[in-house]
Parts: sequence; C-alpha cells; structure tokens
Amino acid sequence: MKYNFSDKLSNLKPSAIREIFKSLSDPTVISFAAGNPAPESFPVEAIEKISADIFRTEPVTALQYGITEGYPPLRNAIAERQKKRFGEGMVRDGESVMVVSGGQQGIELACKAFCNEGDAVICEDPSFIGALNSFRSNGARTVGVPMESDGIDINALEETLKTEKRAKLLYIIPTFQNPTGITMSVEKRRAVLSLAEKYNIMILEDNPYGELRFAGKDIPTLKSMDDSGRVIYCSSFSKILSAGMRVGFVIAPDVILSKMTVAKQSEDVHTNVFFQMLSYRFMSEFDIDGHIAKINDLYRKKCTLMLDCIDKYIDSEYAEFTRAEGGLFIWGTLKGMTDSTPLVKKALEKKVAVVPGSAFNCDPSLPSPSFRLNYSTPSDEQIVTGIKALGETIREMYS
Repeated sequence: MKYNFSDKLSNLKPSAIREIFKSLSDPTVISFAAGNPAPESFPVEAIEKISADIFRTEPVTALQYGITEGYPPLRNAIAERQKKRFGEGMVRDGESVMVVSGGQQGIELACKAFCNEGDAVICEDPSFIGALNSFRSNGARTVGVPMESDGIDINALEETLKTEKRAKLLYIIPTFQNPTGITMSVEKRRAVLSLAEKYNIMILEDNPYGELRFAGKDIPTLKSMDDSGRVIYCSSFSKILSAGMRVGFVIAPDVILSKMTVAKQSEDVHTNVFFQMLSYRFMSEFDIDGHIAKINDLYRKKCTLMLDCIDKYIDSEYAEFTRAEGGLFIWGTLKGMTDSTPLVKKALEKKVAVVPGSAFNCDPSLPSPSFRLNYSTPSDEQIVTGIKALGETIREMYS
C-alpha cells in the first residue's frame, strides 16, 4: 500500500544524530556523537529523597492534571533564579514564565505562534538540528547565516534581513552554541538586538547551556538586554538536573505566552506535574548553585582532556577545533576538504562515532567539512582512546 504523508513531514529526514545512535548498541563503539549530560551529573540521591516525599505528602497534586502554563511554585522559582543569575531584565513587567516539555517544545511553540506556512526562520548556520526540524515540520523555511569565531556574521545577517521579506523569527544560541561551542560577543549581541528592532523581527534565544560555563567570563543574555519585548527566551533543566524529565521553560511577554499556551494545550495539555514539582523542590531545598558548580568542574576536566588529546593526536595541519569555555561541544573542521562524511564513516569503522557537520546545516543537502564532538558523555579513558583513533583516521585520509 502507498501512504500519502503530509507535505510538512514528507521532506523531513531522520536526525543524523539519532541514526548514529542506532550504531551505539555496540558497546565497543566510543561515542562522541551524543549531546547528553554526563550520567554522573544526575543528583540521584536528592531526586530519590524528593520523590519519596512528594508521593508521601502531595500524591494527588503530582498525579492529577495541572494547568498548561505550569506548576505555579516552579514558575515563580524560575523567574527569581533567572533574575538572580542573569539580571533583573530577564523577567520584566508584563512578562512571565511558562513551563514546557523540554526546551525544544518552547522553540516549536514559538514557531507555531509566529510562523505561517512558507515564512522564514533565520538561523545561525550551522544550528541545532532539533530546532531546524521543528521549524520545518511547522512549514517554515530555515534560512542560514554563517557563523564567525565570535558568533553570527552581522553583515550577512543584515543582508538576509533586507532580502528575506517573510522572515518572522531569528533563532540563535548565543552561548556555547550547538553545534560549534561558540559564544557570541557582547558587541554582536547588541548588534543583533539593533537589527531585530530595525527590521521588526522577533528573536528566539535558546540558552540551554548558559549555566555550564567553566572558563571565561559571563556575557549578558539577549533577554536581559532587551527592553522592547522582542526576545523569547527558552531554556531547560535538561543539562543541569535531568534530560529525561523533559522540563523546560520560556520567558516572554504575556501576550506571546497566551498564544503559546493555546498551542501547547493542543499538544500535551501540560508538562509532567510530578517532574515540575521535583524541579521546584530541588531548587528550593538543595544547593542548586553548588550542584551546577560540580557539573562545571566535571566538564572542565573532560573538555580539557579532550582538547589536550586533540593537540597531541590530531595534526593542526589537517584540522582545526573550537576551544570551548562551556557547554558540551567541540567543533572540528577539516582543512582543504568540503565534506566530513567520509571521515565520519571511517571513524565509525574504527569504533568512534562523531556527527557530520552537514546534519546541522540549514540546507541539509549541502556538505560540510566540519564535525561535532561531545565530551560530557564518554569516560576519560574513552576520550583518550577515541581521539587517538580519530587522529589516526584523519591522517590516513590526508595521506
């Protein structure tokens, strides 16, 4: 039988990352392909204690329907923490917090709220594949703007804004960008806000890694610098508490959140109440700052180890790499080549999994000389062994 799928999904391809995951059932494969937080970062004992207490004292609240906007104590706690962590400008008068089922749902709901079929979402190129597919599945076009070492190319961005008449959203990950690990400079952040004002476009700021800084100095979020209600801010507990809980949040003007609420009601009614309660209790009863500091200590060591191994085992004549100050990723680029796919295939033959840069392109049909590495998930031993094997593979390709 022939199945006639919808136009929105017929042209979507499976995530290259998820496809690579299928090969990881082989326990001998060293994976640098994931974007998962380190398993040792999960506060298991605290979660066990909180869970038992919730089911002892508030079982009905945890197991009953909740309101779409989210568990009120958690929404209030998020607002206070975001203002404390990133500045009072994070939640201004007329704005509030909405809890969503992972940060990606916030991205998808923002697209639903602003984009009609055929409208454009302007994105950093490369960008987060989950967001790109969310935009495409809602009928929006993804229009890429190249990245530079300090963030999006401002001149190219203005040219795109001039010529793309149906642009509705500008999607950016300004801090420890996925996949490149790049952090946008404060000067470029100001320029982005100025261009958004000039060309009347909304900014969707995705900041799931903002708390994971282990080197360098904090840079203000776009949301904290926005005084015109132009920035929709998405973040998540996935990288600082538990990815599997699927608890994220959006901060935006109330008039925007009211539209996103209606859209969410048609998707999942509300985010899991028990995990919302658990997140609130962890924030209010445990030292979340101390917990995040331990995660950052862990990632600092892992990232440093991976970069040291790259310097030792991969010839700089063949490839260059970003130097991460936080987040989960390092971005490698092959010199003198246009496509990293052969490297990805050959590395997998050596039991090392990396993600081809083409997976993150706004135009997925184009090749990329780059590839993404993750250091949070593999063990120290795997990092050393895997990078050594990757270096051997790269040398073999060039020789």
